[in-house]
Parts: sequence; structure tokens; C-alpha cells
Amino acid sequence: MRHGRAALAFSFFAQGVAFALLVTRIPAVQDRYGISNALLPAFLAAVPVLAGAGSVGAEHLVKRVRPGLVLRWSQPMVLLALLGVAAGDAVLHLAVALAFFGVGVGALDASMNMLGVSLQYRYGRSIMLGFHAAYSLGGIVGATLAWVGAHGQLPLLGSYLPVAAVLLPAALLGSRWYLDAGRGPDLEEGPGAAGAGQPVAAFRLLLPLCLVMTFAYIGDSTVSNWSAKYLQDVLGSSEQLATVPYNVYMATTLIGRSLGDLGVRRFGAAAVVRAGALLAALGFGTVAAAPGPGTGMLGFTLLGLGLCVLVPQTFAAAGRLFPGASDSAVARLNIFNYVGFLIGSPLVGALGDVWNYRAAMLVPMALVLVTVVYATSFTPRRTATA
Repeated sequence: MRHGRAALAFSFFAQGVAFALLVTRIPAVQDRYGISNALLPAFLAAVPVLAGAGSVGAEHLVKRVRPGLVLRWSQPMVLLALLGVAAGDAVLHLAVALAFFGVGVGALDASMNMLGVSLQYRYGRSIMLGFHAAYSLGGIVGATLAWVGAHGQLPLLGSYLPVAAVLLPAALLGSRWYLDAGRGPDLEEGPGAAGAGQPVAAFRLLLPLCLVMTFAYIGDSTVSNWSAKYLQDVLGSSEQLATVPYNVYMATTLIGRSLGDLGVRRFGAAAVVRAGALLAALGFGTVAAAPGPGTGMLGFTLLGLGLCVLVPQTFAAAGRLFPGASDSAVARLNIFNYVGFLIGSPLVGALGDVWNYRAAMLVPMALVLVTVVYATSFTPRRTATA
């Protein structure tokens, strides 16, 4: 199990690196293909939409093959698609590469978390936050490598190829140790599925977790897309200082996830989720009321520490609620990752333009507070049996 845990953690790490390399070099991708500012949002929105389709596809695939096999081949697909983004010379090439990247990311995210949930069940204690900590570490490494590439004025292929050359064979080698729980039934059928034979009952149990996942990613995408602009335009920071909040957010996310499993073992998942939601809400409130850049930085620090626990614990809760159908539950829940990502940035932008950006920060604050209401969905006592 130690080998399986290490292999899966590396998979999370590699995914964090690949995703960060893409999103942090968007300006370079735009310049390479001559994409206008008006057309760019359509390309960016297509990735999470196709990722949702990939997650749905993964749910159906794992009815026939092991999740570890889906993960083994979706990770190379993502890395090769990343190279495709860097190697094309026409907009059509970029569209095809991003389509493969999006579908691959959806299947990859779903299958990684399927294996994480089943491995946590084998361990009998919380380990999911550790996997997501590896993803956060990968994001930091990927963003750093992207900065090195941009600073050295390397072409995209020169930045991406060495990374893929290391990660691809390492991921394939590590995949031999993936541990699968075996194919489980669908949410509405079979032993151990909550609401067996009752689709409505299964949906009602999963719905609170879907909402928590959506709200968590609305908060995350708000930080990703608006932290720099907010610090510079609203709080009056310098352009250089405006780049710091996201790095601070990622660092505190890594710290929170690295220590979070200990908190879950000591105080329980529901208590950790409540604390994370309240801390995240305090972070948004601090950002909204900040008189200057220093206080704004404090708010983004609190956001990293608070939001970081929500997503891993939501996947883990789905595994507890549907012990005999956790793969299907995780795949469906994973779709709301992309729903939140699609909603978050346009929502805050629209509210900021119509209202003001300080007030706009109160909306994700209110949404993340709803998680406190649904915290009972994270308690083991609600695990359903056939």
C-alpha cells in the first residue's frame, strides 16, 4: 500500500505541474497562435467543459476497466496534449490539442480521486488531503518552471518538452503500483450503494457535496483569476506585488493540505470542513474590507488555509456515503469541480463591473459559508448500507 500511495501521490504531483504549465503560459499561447482577446475566453472555457465530459466518460469506463487503467493512460494523454499546445502552428491545431487536454484532465482527475478514495478506505484513516497537497506542490513547481521559461524567453516547446520527458516515463513506471478496489456498481444499483435502486435518494445524498464542490471552486477560481487585479486596481499595490497573492495562496494551500489529514484524524472531517469554510469566509471578508495591500495579502493567506481542505474532504465524503459505488460517485462529483471553475471568474467579473469588486468578494464569501450548513454530510455516521 505504501508503493500505491507514493505512486498515486506522484500522479497528483504530475497533474499539478502540467495544469500550472498550461494556465500560467496562456499569454505565450495566445501570442503563438495570434488569438484575439475576444476569442481567448472561448478557448479557455472549452477546457473545463470538455473536462466535465471526460469525467462522465471515466464513470462509464470504470464499469468495464479498472480506474488505475484509466489513470495510467489519461495522464500521458494530458502530457502529450500539452506538447501539442506548444508544437502546433495553426488555431485548429491548438483547438485539437486543448480538446484532448480537457478530456484527458477530466478522466485523470476523476480516476485519481477514485483511487485516492479507495486507498483511504484501505488505510482506514484520512490520507486524501496528502494527495491534494502533492497536487498543490506540483502547481507551485509548474508555475516556477513556467516563470523560468518566460524569463529565459524559451519557446513553449522548449519549456514543455523537458518536463514531459521526465514526467511521462515516471508516471508510466509508477502506474504499475496503482491499487484498485475493483469495479463497483453504479450509484443506483448493487450492494452498498446508498439508495440502491432509488436514483432520487442517491441524488439527494450526493447533492450537498456537489454544492460544496461548486462553491469551493468558485472561491478557488476567484483567487486564481482576480487576486492580482484586485490587489493592483482596488488596493493600489505595485504590479510586482500584485503577482504575490496567488503564490501565497498556493503556498498556504500546500501547508494546509499537508497538515489537514492530522486534523481530520484528531477532530473529524465535519469539524475540519466547518473550520475551513469559516476561515475561507473570513479570508474573503478580510479581502473585501482591506484598507491596503498588506491586509489584502492576509486575506488571501486565510483563503488558502481555509479552502484547501474542502475539495479533498468532499471526495472522501462521497466515498463514505457510497461505499459500494464510490467510483461512480467520485466521477459525478468531479463534474462540479469544472462547474465552479466556469462560474467563479465570470461571476466575480460581472459583479465587479456592475457593482464594485469589494462587494463582489462578498458573494463567494456567502457561498462558502453555505458549506457550514452541509457539514453533516461529511460525518461517517451517514454512510449508507444496502
